[in-house]
Amino acid sequence: MEHKVEKLKINYRTLEEFKKFKEYGHQELSMLEDLEANIVENDSDSPFYGIYFGDKLVARMSLYKVSAQFDRYFEPAQDYLELWKLEVLPNYQGKGYGKSLVEFAKSFGLPIKTNPRVKSQEFWEKMGFSPVQYDVDRDRGENPLVWYLAGVSEQV
Repeated sequence: MEHKVEKLKINYRTLEEFKKFKEYGHQELSMLEDLEANIVENDSDSPFYGIYFGDKLVARMSLYKVSAQFDRYFEPAQDYLELWKLEVLPNYQGKGYGKSLVEFAKSFGLPIKTNPRVKSQEFWEKMGFSPVQYDVDRDRGENPLVWYLAGVSEQV
């Protein structure tokens, strides 16, 4: 079943919803500070995407486009998407929400890099992601997984 993914507005309602997610941290707090300083408009460019069930946000992720000049994961270096904070609320897990978010990210037509959370490796493998084959800066605490557009590039 496909779920409708939408870009989340940066507003107080969205930030209230984020408090229900485990990975509520610095990124949301800086958005809150921006809101309180009136820098952020409701339609300002949010990196967050989510899925609502009725009027409740039940799944979310953030997506950032990274320029090829900063690419340390793909060969040849290229623009890619960094997928963070993919999270589905516990009562909604196993219902395809996470899959819908990842499929949405793939629709941008760029390779994707993510750092999976503990115990989520199987999900990412099912979605076609694989470990980076070469030694990335391990001291950054990364365990990156990558997804390639079919037939576009090879790993180092």
